[in-house]
Amino acid sequence: MNSFFLLFIGVPALEIFLMIKIGSKVGALNTITLIFLTAIIGLYFAKLQGIQTLRTGMLNLYKNKLPINEMLSGASIAIAALLLILPGFLTDFIGFLLLVPITRKIILNVTLRNKKEINVNNKDETIDGEIVDKKDEL
Repeated sequence: MNSFFLLFIGVPALEIFLMIKIGSKVGALNTITLIFLTAIIGLYFAKLQGIQTLRTGMLNLYKNKLPINEMLSGASIAIAALLLILPGFLTDFIGFLLLVPITRKIILNVTLRNKKEINVNNKDETIDGEIVDKKDEL
């Protein structure tokens, strides 16, 4: 099966399951309040982390260094903010993991390490050459 299809169906189903389980323990109104509260707190921290990442990126630019780490962190903070906006506990948990600098660095390192291994294993077998037209020489 297509992994996008599984993600598209599996994540909302898991979110509904978790909302029902948590709602049965703490009540429906408390569950709804908790969903809104995690979204508001998460977006606040996403804003703070985004500003901090922007500052360190600007410092690297002033030092004539490429802010690659900061660009990746900024992208992961944007993904975290999107996940925190979506209602649900699983997406909020993943969003908060991406907001914490230590876990964000671990996740990015694991993701990039896997990407590098894929690129090393798929070596390009291209042979460079040049076409010479004999008509031009006459």
